[in-house]
Amino acid sequence: MLLGLHHVTALAGDPQANLDYYTQVLGLRLVKRTVNFDDPGSYHFYFGDPDGRPGTLLTFFTGFHRQMRRGAGQAVSVTYGQPQPTGTNPDPDGLDLQLAEGASPALRSVSLCERELEPTGAFLELLGFKHVSTEGNRHRFELAAAQIEVLHEPEAERSKLGAGAIHHIAFRVADEATQLDWRDRLMNAGVRVSPVKDRAYFHSIYFREPGGVLFEIATDGPGFLMDEPADALGSSLRLPPWLELSRESIQARLSPIHCSEYSRTL
Repeated sequence: MLLGLHHVTALAGDPQANLDYYTQVLGLRLVKRTVNFDDPGSYHFYFGDPDGRPGTLLTFFTGFHRQMRRGAGQAVSVTYGQPQPTGTNPDPDGLDLQLAEGASPALRSVSLCERELEPTGAFLELLGFKHVSTEGNRHRFELAAAQIEVLHEPEAERSKLGAGAIHHIAFRVADEATQLDWRDRLMNAGVRVSPVKDRAYFHSIYFREPGGVLFEIATDGPGFLMDEPADALGSSLRLPPWLELSRESIQARLSPIHCSEYSRTL
């Protein structure tokens, strides 16, 4: 079964502004500083609780300068538990981030904008979600501690990706065997599913729900401690083995950033 949300990945513009907001304003830990494995010329930041536990992770691909357009076939907001009040400072790229203040750091819910409700609702039920409530055009589905809210907007324009957009939603499974079971189950239901992708810190499969939102199923392991000790998570640029030989050229394409948590410019 799915264990809930693993991470939510969004798109950001300036990497320094993104880093400052999530570490200094929200107080999250930068638990991994790496690159987009599919586009190594841009950063991929992982923010979460001090241990980088699955279910606490907000991640960002940086370097997007076009602003997103909200619309159908898109995850449009994410709710995150935040222990301490943070004021009203918004995400610098306009990500619709709702903070559940006084709650433990964790992903709470994600909202999808859809022209058609029934296909997406049936797909969520295939994933194990249950429809629990309807209020106006808002339809809430729950699984374990995770919630997906479907906003039924039949007249909505199609969305466009850009800074401030949610790129994909990832759900948790305990291990690779469970992930492969889900891949078989989805393919038997006629869903197009990617091969298993090695994301170094977890393994992933990708697929789209009927409205077009990109979903991922990610394993809990091997985790972020595989290439850094706990007290140094996020302190240096980490690359997977297949990109390590290109480190010099990759670093030359990345903007220098300063992380005050470690008082270093990298």
